[in-house]
Amino acid sequence: MRERVFGYWTLAWLGLISNIISLPIITLIIIYVPPLRAANITLASSLGWPAAIVGIVSSSALLAERKWGVTLTLVSLSMVIAGTVPYSIIRLIRLKEGIFGIGSFTFLIALLSIMALLYWCNPKHRRTIRL
Repeated sequence: MRERVFGYWTLAWLGLISNIISLPIITLIIIYVPPLRAANITLASSLGWPAAIVGIVSSSALLAERKWGVTLTLVSLSMVIAGTVPYSIIRLIRLKEGIFGIGSFTFLIALLSIMALLYWCNPKHRRTIRL
């Protein structure tokens, strides 16, 4: 009998939905947010869209109960953290957007990604027998 892991299905579905939604949001930020346009285009093409695509594939693998889905989720979350933390710090310091700006939003995404990374690093996910 398999060991039940709390929150597995909820976070797998949440990851799939949030990664699908993030693709058009990243595009809208590039198109409609003029400050730091070069940084927006660079980060979107090098980290934003690839992290979202890897996140969609990893969430699909988690829903299909594949063992490699957890590993790919760790890669995707690491990509998100690597992109959002420096971007949010630069936006918060350089543009002084305040609490309701894009810098605060990306910082919140970074914090949620760190918590998700800690969850998916749990060894229970690698011990359970999945296809």
